[in-house]
Amino acid sequence: MFEDVKRRLRGSIAPVITPFNEDESIDFKTMSDLINWQIESGSHGISVTGTSGEPSSLTVKEREQVMENAAKTINGRVPFAPGTGSVNHQETLHLTKVAQELGADAAMVIVPYYNRPSQHALYKHFKAVADSVDIPIIIYNIPGRTAVNLDVKTYARLVEDCPNIIGSKEANKDFEHVNRVLLNCGRDFLLYSGIELLCYPMLTIGGAGSISATANVAPVQVAEMHNAWEEGNYERALELHYDLMPLNDILFADTNPAPVKAALGMMGKIKPVLRKPMDLPTQQLQNEIREVLKKYVDLPDHQPAR
Repeated sequence: MFEDVKRRLRGSIAPVITPFNEDESIDFKTMSDLINWQIESGSHGISVTGTSGEPSSLTVKEREQVMENAAKTINGRVPFAPGTGSVNHQETLHLTKVAQELGADAAMVIVPYYNRPSQHALYKHFKAVADSVDIPIIIYNIPGRTAVNLDVKTYARLVEDCPNIIGSKEANKDFEHVNRVLLNCGRDFLLYSGIELLCYPMLTIGGAGSISATANVAPVQVAEMHNAWEEGNYERALELHYDLMPLNDILFADTNPAPVKAALGMMGKIKPVLRKPMDLPTQQLQNEIREVLKKYVDLPDHQPAR
């Protein structure tokens, strides 16, 4: 069941940012341009309204619009796995059903943040979401943002009881935990790295790929690392892992996606606008981002965002 999706949903799944106009309205044209650029650059799949997409700054209606715009732009060229999770259970159910109606290949559902549910409560939440749709579910475990970690035993219970829970994005620095997820959920469980410095190590233990914010800025290099690994060119994959490390570091010197949006602004890809309470990095950090970024891409001749 879901074997076709499990076969295709591998590699670099780019978590595309949500671009805004100066008035903070959503810039759908630029979003389509970014998605097309990602696909042309070799990204193996597209996600929107994950952490990089500032979902908590969007209304439910806006999240629907972003998903619809993405689905139309992708038009089946690569797999589509939008983020549909929320702190609110009913919103999560609704958005996950919308993703199914739009023809998404999977829905990425984050562990609810702020509320800090118990493991028993998390089981009930994810099972209800999985039971409400017929599309695959990718759990998004990011304890640094949610203040709660989905335990391995809870994972195993969910995978046993919900055939459409097929994978997880693990933004978890505890690599022992990540190994045990695969051990307990099965080697065919799709495990994606959400920690940039663990994208390569995740492949070595049997991971399916990554959903890395860095792909917003360097899609060719991030996708190439996965391609090299799949081709058995492990030395090239390892070389790219280390080559990307300075970029990964600077893009997380402030809260994601602030540095990413600053970088994309410097590249001329977007207007570098975030919705409050988020904001661009300090001017000093922007200068540092620019110095690192120009080692990876050719930048237009203008100053950092602002």
